[in-house]
Amino acid sequence: MTVTDPETVQDTDEDGDGSARRLRWARDRELFTPRTPQHLSTADMFTLGNAVCGFLAIYCTTTGVLIPHLTGVATSGDRRSAATAVTLLLIGSMFDLFDGLVARKLRSSALGAELDNLADLISFGIAPAYFVVVWGMVADGGHQQVAAGIAIMVLLAVVLRLARFSCTTMRPGVFQGMPCPMGALTVISIVLLNPPFVPAVIGIVAVAALMVSRVEYPKPHGALATATLCWIVVSMGCLAAWATGVPGGAALLKVGATLQVTLALMAPLMVLRRKVGDVRARRAESRTG
Repeated sequence: MTVTDPETVQDTDEDGDGSARRLRWARDRELFTPRTPQHLSTADMFTLGNAVCGFLAIYCTTTGVLIPHLTGVATSGDRRSAATAVTLLLIGSMFDLFDGLVARKLRSSALGAELDNLADLISFGIAPAYFVVVWGMVADGGHQQVAAGIAIMVLLAVVLRLARFSCTTMRPGVFQGMPCPMGALTVISIVLLNPPFVPAVIGIVAVAALMVSRVEYPKPHGALATATLCWIVVSMGCLAAWATGVPGGAALLKVGATLQVTLALMAPLMVLRRKVGDVRARRAESRTG
């Protein structure tokens, strides 16, 4: 309950219109002031949902893939469990997309930025790193120790990426380095494509390097946010088709994973193309000069 200042009440009695405006201004200022850490906003609910999805993805990978492999119990649910884990991370990326949109539209809390970094660390750092470790244990020709080392690189890249995001101010509309959700889904897409071990390791290391690089990626606003949401839904459909054994499901999964890797490489390829164009332009100027 807001206590009205006596001087404000006196001003209200002497000049009703001016004091009413001052009271409304004070009420609006109080309404839109960020909440204390004891309160959570609507955007924070999406952020917490992201963290829950990351934990459940780790749980599904452990109970449905790792434990059957370690115990030697034959099961046909490995593929379904892996698809469920990836689907949970896709849902987590949807929550991550929506919490930013909601925070910009509605009132944010004092905990928003910290909660977002912690949730991203779980869903897009620990979960994909754990996925890589389990892949190194269960895949044919996999090497557990090498996979663990690569997983640590992925985790540290996400930690550094999130820390830099909190401390660095970028120009509007872009991220510096590959965003964590895109990096996590790209790492998992490489694993799902099931290439030979060495090329897969090289691809995962490249993704980790892109996350801590200075390559600029566009932020998902407007049409790009809608396209991102549609892409997530399509990816879920491909995973569902693969998990349930629908004819052509494996081909759909490979197409979806390949497109994810291609999308992740678009920004650095555009930067490389721009630099090559600049070099050619300078050479042309030097020749004409």
